[in-house]
Amino acid sequence: MADLGAKLLRTRWFVRAPIWLFRARLGFVFGGRVLLLEHIGRKSGERRYVALEAVDRPDENTVILASGFGTGSQWYRNLKANPQCWVSIGTRNHVPATARMLTPEEAKPVMAEYKTVHPAAYKELGGIIEQAIGGDIDDVPLVELTLSN
Repeated sequence: MADLGAKLLRTRWFVRAPIWLFRARLGFVFGGRVLLLEHIGRKSGERRYVALEAVDRPDENTVILASGFGTGSQWYRNLKANPQCWVSIGTRNHVPATARMLTPEEAKPVMAEYKTVHPAAYKELGGIIEQAIGGDIDDVPLVELTLSN
């Protein structure tokens, strides 16, 4: 199953499919687990879009994301260069947000909580990440998004 998951994560049409639902303002079908992140390309200056799963939602204005492809993910690198972004999640659309990369010390308890709350997803995601990049799920960088009210 991890092989299939890793292959799907590298399939452009599959990972981009939810973007169209968010653009049609149907992102609420994903509840609060999947969001649309709109960010600015660090080189192009153009708007970029990616659908991502939230690892944690400590409160309604905070979302934590895992960069499953590590620090080389384009969205991760773009947020590092320019932390201003926009988020669509649940019934909220195009909300201004600011990104902050969590330190490894801050990330550890978040991933421990994810493992406890979502053990099956943790196991499956861990296998996919290992297949896709050869890394460990506990070592992926985490990003905290703070949404404006």
